[in-house]
Amino acid sequence: MSLPRCALLWAWLPAGRQAGHLAAVCSALRPHFGPFPGALGRVPAVATASSSASGGSKAPNTSLFVPLTVKPQGPSADGDVGAELTRPLDKNEVKKILDKFYKRKEIQKLGADYGLDARLFHQAFISFRNYIMQSHSLDVDIHIVLNDICFSAAHVDDLFPFFLRHAKQIFPVLECKDDLRKISDLRIPPNWYPEARAVQRKIIFHSGPTNSGKTYHAIQKYLSAKSGVYCGPLKLLAHEIFEKSNTAGVPCDLVTGEERVTVEPDGKQAGHVACTVEMCSVTTPYEVAVIDEIQMIRDPARGWAWTRALLGLCAEEVHLCGESAAIDLVTELMYTTGEEVEVRSYERLTPISVLNHALESLDNLRPGDCIVCFSKNDIYSVSRQIEIRGLESAVIYGSLPPGTKLAQAKKFNDPDDPCKILVATDAIGMGLNLSIRRIIFYSLIKPSINEKGEKELEPITTSQALQIAGRAGRYSTQFKEGEVTTMNREDLGLLKEILNRPVDPIRAAGLHPTAEQIEMFAYHLPDTTLSNLIDIFVDFSQVDGQYFVCNMDDFKFSAELIQHIPLSLRVRYVFCTAPINKKQPFVCSSLLQFARQYSRNEPLTFAWLRRYIKWPLLPPKNIKDLVDLEAVHDVLDLYLWLSYRFMDMFPDASLVRHLQKELDGIIQDGVHNITKLIKISETHKLLNLQSLSTGSQSRLSETLKGQARRTRSTKRESKATEPPSCSAGERSLASRLVQQGLLTPDMLKQLEQEWLTQQTEQGKEGTGSGTYSKGTRRRKKEPDSE
Repeated sequence: MSLPRCALLWAWLPAGRQAGHLAAVCSALRPHFGPFPGALGRVPAVATASSSASGGSKAPNTSLFVPLTVKPQGPSADGDVGAELTRPLDKNEVKKILDKFYKRKEIQKLGADYGLDARLFHQAFISFRNYIMQSHSLDVDIHIVLNDICFSAAHVDDLFPFFLRHAKQIFPVLECKDDLRKISDLRIPPNWYPEARAVQRKIIFHSGPTNSGKTYHAIQKYLSAKSGVYCGPLKLLAHEIFEKSNTAGVPCDLVTGEERVTVEPDGKQAGHVACTVEMCSVTTPYEVAVIDEIQMIRDPARGWAWTRALLGLCAEEVHLCGESAAIDLVTELMYTTGEEVEVRSYERLTPISVLNHALESLDNLRPGDCIVCFSKNDIYSVSRQIEIRGLESAVIYGSLPPGTKLAQAKKFNDPDDPCKILVATDAIGMGLNLSIRRIIFYSLIKPSINEKGEKELEPITTSQALQIAGRAGRYSTQFKEGEVTTMNREDLGLLKEILNRPVDPIRAAGLHPTAEQIEMFAYHLPDTTLSNLIDIFVDFSQVDGQYFVCNMDDFKFSAELIQHIPLSLRVRYVFCTAPINKKQPFVCSSLLQFARQYSRNEPLTFAWLRRYIKWPLLPPKNIKDLVDLEAVHDVLDLYLWLSYRFMDMFPDASLVRHLQKELDGIIQDGVHNITKLIKISETHKLLNLQSLSTGSQSRLSETLKGQARRTRSTKRESKATEPPSCSAGERSLASRLVQQGLLTPDMLKQLEQEWLTQQTEQGKEGTGSGTYSKGTRRRKKEPDSE
């Protein structure tokens, strides 16, 4: 039957008989328009709901489902066929029908069976109603059903198949939930590494505290093997093993995210390689593998790399070095692979003791002292106060380039250098050999990021305290005994308590979705952003109890940053895995610029990069200049990292490396004169280092630590009331700090009292309060912490 003939027959039918012949008409139209879902019968989908609805798995977090836009249909070139077959629809009548459909409990329950909870059901209905009401012409099947409902020849429930079809258009995840669950199934990760499972590996766990010789014994085995791989947490450690191996006559290559060095003249790979743990190969066979700092398998962001190395390295012997807290977890993981773990325990080679008195004043510093701070502002303040006392200090913190850190460490270690004091963050915890007699904790409160990506102020953990304290009195240095204490007397009891606690055993190992898994997700959800894909993947993922999915906030930050730039999914994924410091605006804007250049197919040449960073750069004149230079160094790191993934688009890696070494020298000179930079910054009000008395610092430190202990579970109160006596500017700052979990109302009141007291004292000395307030506002420009 032809379409015109069918329409003519339909027009001849009286209105009362049209509904009765709907089935015949649908059969005639099916070859032209496809099946008519649910055009006949009431709520026909109920019979198949059990087969389509998901079951047996956890309910997904539907707040992650972002609705797509379905545009209403415009005028059709073929005309409104539905209107020709029946009659034009009365929009007012249609609106009443849709509202009745929305309110029916049976429909809401049926929607829930198909994964439409109350939120999704509402969003889907709003979109469905707008589509119906705003379309110039509707598909013939839904037009006919709406017309039949208007004449009471069909039931309002017959709209459900069309509503469900529309819901799956705006929420495509509903159509493929089972497939997405299979893709994101992260259970049994040992099966991801068939090459490693084909080898009967011997696992040896070297357990002990810092300075116990555990890594030394593992490295000796590595050097004596025919082939080997060393996997370390830092570029500095990989460099150290690379140099040590080649010095010992064992040819060794270097592989980090930003650097590849081959020692063989013909460019052939050497039998040994030292690499950062993320860069290790899980397909290359080795005789011996060493995985350093295995306890970092619990790290919320990087733990996946240690899990991958542990499960995937193809080596006859795998030597693990780290804390005893990881033994039980490693043993359980190796049980799932059928491999036994041999544990070798080591004791510290030199004694270390916690002193019964605090330093209390920088006047009591001695050669070989290291003051550990947990923020850059504390680093600057302590360095300045040491310089005022006529002493010279070395400075090490996390954002310094590796070359600068090594230069500062060499300066501090040199017995002929007048620099005898070190001021550092916890960056000294690993990767640097330092001749320290005494570790002094300037504070015990460290900003941290929890598993939800929220910033918290917490006392350092036992593991962190042991790692830092263990740097004192290391074997083979001039100090054969180590000492540990605090700056403030009030902190000493807490430090002893922290150090005496048993280290909590590690419960789970980190996992991370691969590019292939994300690509398969994108195949099913092609219009979903990469950031949203990650959220849905993590929500759908299933893991065994011994694993967790790592925090991917940094990845999502980069994904959202470059979302508007047209890139293929694989390229976008690589850009998002690039390690950047998101606290540095210039680094973030550089990632954006690099991605934009890539999308235009414009190679990022050495000449272009020089113009972009405004080379040549001048030596820093103040702290802000120094921070800016550190950011430029990070941008060059980013270029080098990308150059090994996209060699054709980032072609000048060797030239950029030479440029980076030159920049490293400029930064080294700046750090060498850091106290001068601090002094200039204070003079020009670019940095506000409050010259608090030791007693005032002690009270502030005590307040923070006492509050951290008392309100560990309530730090993130977000609706605190500001003190009425605060100025408008301070109220805004206080509100932000409370929302970020950095202050509570009690801490705010006490800080206000201390501030007023200090203002009174400064007023007597002729120092106005306006200068302090202005300095406080400027201070936000400086990075708060590592």
